[in-house]
Amino acid sequence: MKKLASLIIAASFTTAAYAASETYNIEQNHTKPRFEYNHLGYSQQLSRFDTVDGTITIDRAAKTGSVNITIDAKSVNTGSTLFNGHIQGEDFFDTAKFPTITYKSSKVNFDGDKVASVDGDLTIKGVTKPVTLTVISFQCMPHPMLKKDACGATATAKVKRSDFNMGKYAPYVSDEVTLTIPVESIKQ
Repeated sequence: MKKLASLIIAASFTTAAYAASETYNIEQNHTKPRFEYNHLGYSQQLSRFDTVDGTITIDRAAKTGSVNITIDAKSVNTGSTLFNGHIQGEDFFDTAKFPTITYKSSKVNFDGDKVASVDGDLTIKGVTKPVTLTVISFQCMPHPMLKKDACGATATAKVKRSDFNMGKYAPYVSDEVTLTIPVESIKQ
């Protein structure tokens, strides 16, 4: 009887721990948001941002959560120092006036136990638009090297540059841009 009572108590603590909201900090080395666009019909160009900060909060039992990400727009990495400076200019990111890009969720949507999409607001150059991120992979588990709980995901969305006052050279340089955000985060 004591053994059964111990198991029930242990199970209730496990359920309570699982039901609690958990907050994860963005892990900088493996979170590199990237954007892809067509350049003059010649090629698909892929660039990324190297500095990202933020948190992900998730309650898997309640199927709720939040995502808050801040991207340092000056950390844009096109592979060319000259082009990095070009797209940080007024016609594009205008990093002198708008040094950050933010994404703040309004709802995290689940499919079963996995996050399927995130609704939220993307702000670039002071312009805020609703953007839904489609989550194409999602995994939470103990990190094998850090020995802490971790969550990771890859999310995508399509946006128009012109919606954020960055439409110069469209349609020659595609107005539609594919955003891909691979993210890894470590439990606080």
